[in-house]
Amino acid sequence: MAVALPEVVEELLSEMAAAVRDSARIPDELLLSLEFVFGSSAIQALDLVDRESVTLISSPSGRRVYQVLGSSGKTYTCLASCHYCSCPAFSFSVLRKSDSLLCKHLLAIYLSQLLRNCQQLHVSDKQLTDLLMEDTRRIKGAAGTWTSKTEA
Repeated sequence: MAVALPEVVEELLSEMAAAVRDSARIPDELLLSLEFVFGSSAIQALDLVDRESVTLISSPSGRRVYQVLGSSGKTYTCLASCHYCSCPAFSFSVLRKSDSLLCKHLLAIYLSQLLRNCQQLHVSDKQLTDLLMEDTRRIKGAAGTWTSKTEA
């Protein structure tokens, strides 16, 4: 079951997709709206899209996961179906503080989809499982490190 974005975001992305279909570009007023809703994350997400940093990884079973090469050089795993990203900004700004709707990586995914600027990688089900398990271990390791630092 997919989790819905707030209506204003859905509408904005829908208008942007229509503009791209009609004229192959996003009008300035929609870019300004994007920046109004997402702040500096909008510009950063557009930069990630321009750098072709978004990859859709799919398997024969239909599983789909995205990886975004962040501006820091780290790769983050994202699940667009439930609006999840493995980056620290998502954990802090979206989940803990609730002061952002999405991190720049998730926004880059949505923008790359509508701009049709998403890299594609097809892997076996086992490869995708291994990738997700590796990512889970990395996240747990980072969380353990973070927890021990805050307890000290």
